[in-house]
Amino acid sequence: MQFDRKLQLATDLYQFTMGNVYLQDGKAEEEAVFDAFIRENPFGGGYTVAAGLEQVIDYIKGLHFTKADTALLKKNHPEFSEDFLVYLENFEFQGEIYAVPEGTIIFPFEPIVRVKGPLIQAQLVETTILSIVNHQTLIATKASRIIEEAQGDVVMEFGLRRAHGTEAGFYGARAAVIGGCAGTSVVETEEMLDRPSMGTMSHSFILSYDTETEAFEKYVKYNPDNAILLVYL
Repeated sequence: MQFDRKLQLATDLYQFTMGNVYLQDGKAEEEAVFDAFIRENPFGGGYTVAAGLEQVIDYIKGLHFTKADTALLKKNHPEFSEDFLVYLENFEFQGEIYAVPEGTIIFPFEPIVRVKGPLIQAQLVETTILSIVNHQTLIATKASRIIEEAQGDVVMEFGLRRAHGTEAGFYGARAAVIGGCAGTSVVETEEMLDRPSMGTMSHSFILSYDTETEAFEKYVKYNPDNAILLVYL
């Protein structure tokens, strides 16, 4: 069975639960400020590289709830008031977003993204923003550390096959380029990054020939301008 993903529902249930209480208790329009920040640098490093802002903005701009969404919520969560479900159907983000530019070096307890607006709205977008920023910032930081260790050698990203799903691989590749990688193996990113994907060859390609030398010779013959060979150490 296949499902169409609904990013507006890609959040934790308690965001809706709290939103329902805010609305019924007269707190929905109170001004709130939510900061996304880190408590310590990942990988034991001395800095973190911010990433994910573009996807945060896309999410906020497209955020809306359909009658099908509210019908699903009503079916599974009868505690939600009719007023809350109607509020969701008419939802339009009215807050403000502040953020550091992607690729910025940040440190613990410095805001990466700040959401300022009505309490109910700042609450509803919290989980999705954290998911986007946490994942891409982690990848960008890791890429930056690898590139630092490479000491001037070109580094490319090749993580799609071990990503937690193709969407994670897609945005992880983007974050790796923000972190300094010269390119990525993910063909899907070519339009987004406006640069060609990169790659070498697989072990199976070499095994399909009688010898490693023959595999290399054939690869170079048909890829004269992309002769990057796989050497297993």
